[in-house]
Amino acid sequence: MIIVMEVGAESHEIEAVIARVEALGYMSHPIRGVLRTVIGAVGDERGKAELQAMEAMSGVERVVPILRPYKLASRAFKDEPSTVSVGDVRIGGLQIVVIAGPCAVESRELLMEAAGVVKSAGAHCLRGGAFKPRSSPYTFQGMGEEGLQILAEARQVMGLPIVTEVMTESQIEMVARYADVLQVGARNVQNFSLLKELGKVNKPILLKRGMSTTIKEYLMSAEYILSEGNDQIILCERGIRTFETSTRNTLDLNAVPVLKEETHLPVLVDPSHGTGHSQLVPAMAKAAVAAGADGLLIEVHPRPEEAYSDGAQSLKPTAFALLMSELKSFAQAAGRHL
Repeated sequence: MIIVMEVGAESHEIEAVIARVEALGYMSHPIRGVLRTVIGAVGDERGKAELQAMEAMSGVERVVPILRPYKLASRAFKDEPSTVSVGDVRIGGLQIVVIAGPCAVESRELLMEAAGVVKSAGAHCLRGGAFKPRSSPYTFQGMGEEGLQILAEARQVMGLPIVTEVMTESQIEMVARYADVLQVGARNVQNFSLLKELGKVNKPILLKRGMSTTIKEYLMSAEYILSEGNDQIILCERGIRTFETSTRNTLDLNAVPVLKEETHLPVLVDPSHGTGHSQLVPAMAKAAVAAGADGLLIEVHPRPEEAYSDGAQSLKPTAFALLMSELKSFAQAAGRHL
């Protein structure tokens, strides 16, 4: 349910409504706008008659049910697009935000070189995995905390916020000490215990769509984080599994306008995982901007042929610089800027 307060409702009236919502056993999620305050009441829907009766309370304009199963992620809860701030970077506004870097932190030298490449080309954030979920237990699994320390050093030197993946609940505290954005990979999108714990963290969460996750399931995963109090969520379409074998995944660009219609959360696109082939990344990156994406997640490696993981889909420095230059006109055509 959403309790819509009257324009000019007094603070004590708003606080009384919040207290009543919580007394009924619901979690309250107030959004204080310029003109009015909206309060989301999330919990067991069997008490919705008691919530509906709150229309009689002083300062309440109306009580509106949210029909979507994802309540807090829904446009019904918040019609205006949300933005997520990562340092000085604002994701979800008019700027197309580019997060770039290697799939994994392989060494200090490699990461520093890659950070310099993406910084000089105009990227806004640096990505790199310290913990790597791999299909095979015999492949490179990441450098762990040492990799996080290298990422933090790169942030200090280059001035780029860092995005890195967290795989388990036990890693959250450690990763949060170093990272500016905690990424949830495709394989963990329905790890609900992990999502609930991330909902208690005061850090932005980049939530990737699973390879076989429907839009509804995806937004329900975001709801797990939101329901615990963390509204700093960035969605990321990274391709889904279909019958097609010519690409690593099928990049579902339909998801961008669908998500924009269904949710207020910002949406990124990962054309690297979405295609699996570096030569396809520029075209899909431009298409993502045209589709309305708020940003891009792109793998860049100084020497992809030597990469420990995902070398085939990683752009070389010259290719990335060219793409960043070409994206400017696409952003401008979409009424935005890079």
